[in-house]
Amino acid sequence: MASKSAEIRPVIHLRSTAGTGFTYTTTKNRRNTPDRLELMKFDPVAGKRVLFRETR
Repeated sequence: MASKSAEIRPVIHLRSTAGTGFTYTTTKNRRNTPDRLELMKFDPVAGKRVLFRETR
């Protein structure tokens, strides 16, 4: 059985929308943000800031 903190803060992957295949791995608080996360972050393959979307 998973610990209670793992259920509240699942590990998610943020994949680049630039099509480079680059990902960031992080956790998020499911209580505060139940929908999918979208963040502007730096993609080193593309060499610029692009939108990253949550994949599970």
